[in-house]
Amino acid sequence: MWQVVFTADFASETQWVAGRSWAYPGGGPTNPGDNKLDHLTDAADHSRTGTFRATRRPDGLWDTGLLTTEGSAEGFQVRAGDRLRARVRLPVGLGAWPAIWTWRDGGNEVDVFEYHPDNPDLLELTNHVRRSGEYVRDDAIRRGGLIDVGVTFGLRDVAWSLNGEEVFADGRGVGREWHAYLIVNLSVSAGRYHPPPDPDVTELSYTVESLVVHRPTRWWPAR
Repeated sequence: MWQVVFTADFASETQWVAGRSWAYPGGGPTNPGDNKLDHLTDAADHSRTGTFRATRRPDGLWDTGLLTTEGSAEGFQVRAGDRLRARVRLPVGLGAWPAIWTWRDGGNEVDVFEYHPDNPDLLELTNHVRRSGEYVRDDAIRRGGLIDVGVTFGLRDVAWSLNGEEVFADGRGVGREWHAYLIVNLSVSAGRYHPPPDPDVTELSYTVESLVVHRPTRWWPAR
């Protein structure tokens, strides 16, 4: 049995903090060491509608939308055993780098997904806690495509799904004591690993239509 413990309301200032994260050096606003052109902004039109936007700045960086539960009034954290489901409209433009992921105390990162439009049919799924991951290709993954992506943060097995079908289970898990904050954002690639935006492009975006976290009503010894 499962119960809903978190339903994302991106406009909520008690659920989410905009434009800063300790996953970025000093809390932001930039992260060049990760090959990102990001300049985090708390502007509501860059994240609070559920459409995460990046807009080109005169200095060559991009104002980028990021929301995190870290530091919010509610301070919600996912924990071992939770199941997250999100409905996402993928971006179109080169350089867009959308992600839903977790973070706490300098790590505890599990990537629900990352996507780069130069690899239009591929999602990157990664458990950084215990060093596992997979590149998943599927016809449903495409620029501008609408997908349902999910992950169960199991003790011994982190399992990802695409449109309701399991696509990867890592056999590693996160351990019983794991817990972490949520981050939803759109970064911009600087070009080292994936192409940067075309010179004439001034805006990138993707949309998270829904994000829900379920928790088992009682502990169970599986996964």
